[in-house]
Amino acid sequence: MKPKIELLAPGGDVDAIKAAIIAGADAVYCGLDTFNARNRAANISFDQLVGIIRLAHQYDCQIFLTLNIVILEQEFKTLIKLLNKLVNTTLDGVIVQDMGLLYVLRKHFPTLDIHASTQLTTHNAGQIPFLKTLGATRVNLSRELNLREITALATVAKEHDTLLEVFVHGSLCVAFSGLCYSTSASAGNSGNRGRCSQACREEYETTESGNNFPLNIKDNSAFFDLPKLIDAGVYSFKVEGRIKGASYVHTVIDSFRKQIDGYIETGELTQDGERLYKVFNRDFTNAFLRGDLNQSMFIDNPRDNSKNHLVDKLKAEKGESISVVQIHDAQQQLQVDKKQINASVDDKIAHLSIEKIKLKLTFASEQEKPLTLTVTTEQNSSDLSDIDSKTIVLSSTSLMRPSEKLSVDQEAIEKRFKNINNANYDLVELNTQDLTDGMSIPYREITTLKNELLAYLNDGIEVIPEVELPKLARHPKPEGQKPALSMLICDEADADLANITDGDIYFKLPDAYKRGCTKYVDFLQQNPRLIPWFPPVLIGKDYDVALNILEQVKPPLIVTNNTGIAYHANRLGIKWIAGPFLNTTNSYALLALQEGFDCAGAFISNEINRQQIKQIARPNNFKMLYSIYHPILLMASRQCFFQQSVGCEKPRIDNGCMLSCDKSTSIKNLKGDSFAIDKQKAGYPSIYNQDQFLNTDIIDDLSHMFDGFMIDLTNIGAGDRESPDKMALIKQFEALLDGQRNASDTLAKMVPESTYLQYQNGL
Repeated sequence: MKPKIELLAPGGDVDAIKAAIIAGADAVYCGLDTFNARNRAANISFDQLVGIIRLAHQYDCQIFLTLNIVILEQEFKTLIKLLNKLVNTTLDGVIVQDMGLLYVLRKHFPTLDIHASTQLTTHNAGQIPFLKTLGATRVNLSRELNLREITALATVAKEHDTLLEVFVHGSLCVAFSGLCYSTSASAGNSGNRGRCSQACREEYETTESGNNFPLNIKDNSAFFDLPKLIDAGVYSFKVEGRIKGASYVHTVIDSFRKQIDGYIETGELTQDGERLYKVFNRDFTNAFLRGDLNQSMFIDNPRDNSKNHLVDKLKAEKGESISVVQIHDAQQQLQVDKKQINASVDDKIAHLSIEKIKLKLTFASEQEKPLTLTVTTEQNSSDLSDIDSKTIVLSSTSLMRPSEKLSVDQEAIEKRFKNINNANYDLVELNTQDLTDGMSIPYREITTLKNELLAYLNDGIEVIPEVELPKLARHPKPEGQKPALSMLICDEADADLANITDGDIYFKLPDAYKRGCTKYVDFLQQNPRLIPWFPPVLIGKDYDVALNILEQVKPPLIVTNNTGIAYHANRLGIKWIAGPFLNTTNSYALLALQEGFDCAGAFISNEINRQQIKQIARPNNFKMLYSIYHPILLMASRQCFFQQSVGCEKPRIDNGCMLSCDKSTSIKNLKGDSFAIDKQKAGYPSIYNQDQFLNTDIIDDLSHMFDGFMIDLTNIGAGDRESPDKMALIKQFEALLDGQRNASDTLAKMVPESTYLQYQNGL
């Protein structure tokens, strides 16, 4: 039996969406001008969305809407208005990052199909059932996974009746999606809000290894890996590119369509992929998929690589003796080819219309006969050569009878029907000339007639009434309870700090482990005071070892930044707190975690400001926590940052790199800003801001909201800077929580390179 494979295309503007449809996409994902993670894309209006859905369905193509950003509390009112409109369209799915939005959709809008965005950083077997519990029917996997890891997760997805998407083409982020705060920390342009400023594409001062774009990674392409992905159990092949134009989208989707269809038909790959190099690209790599993370993944050119590819191809064919004239002629031909592609695509989509359907309503009545409504709809045919016209007649149940008081006349009809315009239809005629004066029926039947009309215009689907979210109760913390100070450590020697403080001490577990590692089981059992802190990314064997720690230690409480660990903690009956890297920004996310997984509390995101935090409503018996002192993570990556900065003798990353490498260096952008590159043993390569996060203002501002404030004593990201004395830090923070305001000045002197810009800017 031929496998069902979905080709999922990007659509930024209307023309790009049309190009994807005509090129043979099975589905297109696109965004409105709000609530989506591609602010730089042209995006579309709601009316355009409805027209696009109608057009796509004529070509058996589905439309998915991106609502894939974290949501702020004050935005839910506007968001609910949008959702109330979306449920009465034939939209095929919504793509979501925010757990609060997942909660609201599952509870109040069950007819909308939910897809988990790649921004949720899904990469292990516990995260799929976690998202399934929250209502997701499909999950987009992290782009860093290799074929073996994808195959294992496809088995888990099948067990939980969940579809898997994998990105097969387009731009690659060097950072884990959903865990990149590179521009949020400096300018509030958060990638979690669709405003990524692409710091990874920036030019930096020339590094020791001679690179000017040390973070710039090639584009992803699995064009020749499709058979392996099909065998792995992947359902949807997703192409990135919502900021790309129509010619790019058409070329890529048409190429993949032919490759997929050719393989399914013949069992062979029939396309050479050369067309992909004629539209924007940064050259291509499939290294993540192959599990071969090497230096060839990077390219010192963030711009279009089409011309360079052409020159390299000519040199391969004709040798290094190729002349300047030949290169010039070939590049000129490439420009001609690009123009021809643009013209060809423009011609192919010119006849595709998303204009509203014209609607004519004609009312007629006679004594002892029903009130009739003749509904006529007209729209251009797909080739614009003709008009598709449809007519139906709706009738009242009761017969018209004389009435001096309540006459069904022009005024009564217009009052109820003149605003029938919606995103799909344009009411061009409302004809009441054939109404007989002085006749009436029960007015509830006019309402029934209107509802029948609305159902007909909604493709026979009954109109779903508007939903209003119930007002959330704001549960205070216990009266008179002061916020407690907690701390995060990662050095086993720092366990002694438990002797000088009564606060919670979290122990940060590593990202990576030796297979079968039991070291941390023994350590945590010997130090029951320590609360395990699980990191955001746990892939493959590292997830298995972390899960074994959870199962063997069975601590009374954990903090986890990974939803896979949260899922299993809940199943084991272990109390858990959501860590700061779960990007919690609203009350509904707290409810999702509490009601779905018995979560005991959460760290509120450090990306939001005082006013945005203030609006969050605490659930009952739920702790709210906040990190007031920590290194500011800008990005973490599965790729190595040292190859392009200071160089590395290893051509590629292996398992030993994760466990043994502990290098640190820095890079500086052309503005003179320096960023620390830090690799802890058993940790992912990461980049940190030059300043530490230090926010003492929140203690004055919002102590009444929080059960505790945390300080990070791990020294991660400090590089070669001297770190403050840990015991002295603890004493000053304790003094601050006890109301000694001068402690704030002392802390500012102890941590001179600090900022709390995120708390000021917010999202």
